[in-house]
Amino acid sequence: MVSVVELLSLVLVSLLWGCTNPLLKRGTRGIEAVARPSRVAQLLAEFKFLLLNLSYIVPFLLNQSGSVIYYYTLSTTELSLAVPVTNSLTFLCTLITGKLLGEEFGGKYAVAGMFLTTAGLTLCVMSSMDPSNQRKTHV
Repeated sequence: MVSVVELLSLVLVSLLWGCTNPLLKRGTRGIEAVARPSRVAQLLAEFKFLLLNLSYIVPFLLNQSGSVIYYYTLSTTELSLAVPVTNSLTFLCTLITGKLLGEEFGGKYAVAGMFLTTAGLTLCVMSSMDPSNQRKTHV
């Protein structure tokens, strides 16, 4: 059975990942202008660009903090619940945050996809909270 704390942890991870995805994309603007003659110099210049770019590094650190919380939550939560909940909510948060930042919404079926994703996620969570669905251990 999933606890409220585990469920809230998965929601927090989804928010951290989903809301930072469009911000990470936005933070990389201008990296294509970085040009160096060799591959190694190019790699180092791009790394420096990202490391010194606050509009990239702040969302990156928030995103990575979500990964730490996710790793910890996986130790106590069923994998069959954690993965679909986190991935579905991350997808929804990415779409909504992207839209708020002025990105394209994803076509005319995006709302239907969001509704179906939410419905499936709700069923997944409800089934894991139902005490009659618990495995019985035999001694």
